[in-house]
Amino acid sequence: MKDRLTDALYGLGWAAVKKLPEPAATRLGSRIADQVWKRRGKSVLRLESNLARVVPDAGPARLAELSRAGMRSYMRYWMESFRLPSWSRDRMANGFEPEDVHHLVDGLASGRGVVIALPHMGNYDLAGAWVTSRLDIPFTTVAERLKPETLYDRFVAYRESLGMEVLPHTGGAAFGTLARRLRAGGLVCLVADRDLSASGVEVTFFGESARMPAGPALLAQQTGAVLLPVTLWYDDSPIMKGRVHPPVEVPGTGDRAEKTSSMTQAVADAFATGIADHPEDWHMLQRLWLADLEERRA
Repeated sequence: MKDRLTDALYGLGWAAVKKLPEPAATRLGSRIADQVWKRRGKSVLRLESNLARVVPDAGPARLAELSRAGMRSYMRYWMESFRLPSWSRDRMANGFEPEDVHHLVDGLASGRGVVIALPHMGNYDLAGAWVTSRLDIPFTTVAERLKPETLYDRFVAYRESLGMEVLPHTGGAAFGTLARRLRAGGLVCLVADRDLSASGVEVTFFGESARMPAGPALLAQQTGAVLLPVTLWYDDSPIMKGRVHPPVEVPGTGDRAEKTSSMTQAVADAFATGIADHPEDWHMLQRLWLADLEERRA
């Protein structure tokens, strides 16, 4: 019953919100975010705990201000996502303004393939829609299997409608398919700031240990693809902003594990730079640092 209700609520959101005028959807999202924030539930408290690492000198009032802005940013992501399938190609092509996009263009022009690694910032679905509409480049991504299965199917259909090829995170076949796409000179986009497997790489992130996925670094090593971290954020305009960070190079020495560790740390450092500049747009409402995960297990 819970699974059916969850799926029905998401379906209602997609059906109803996409019909609203954009200003009305924006106001609705802000009102919902404020109500959720005022309830001080587990997700809001976890967000504040995570932000305390990002902004260590912030007092309680500043953290509360950041978490409120963070919930508004998170709800903007959902409002946009519900509405994206109804956007025109021109609206998607002009809804995102990334800095240093030449790193992406040059990487694809080299024919080596490109791996983009992103944190949970801004709206990565909108960034993907910009790639398929503005640059007219298809790409492949991986989606976590959600419960219920019907909800996962909704997300896959939604992202495929935006021009993405979506592979399931579980099952073991995704890595090989991604490698084939890259060897053919294609583009792969992966959300990579939270490890969903037991094979994550330990990194130092805002001064503490965390684990991040090894996939982006391994794919770049095995295929010769260019690895580019990307961070996203919102300002007061309706257009999302972003930055394509310089390529993460494969180290010239060391075994595969050592190279993967070094490259994943470089990706984490790029993420930290973007998150520190725009902490309210990092939508990390789950435990991330090893200390928090160990505390939960205890």
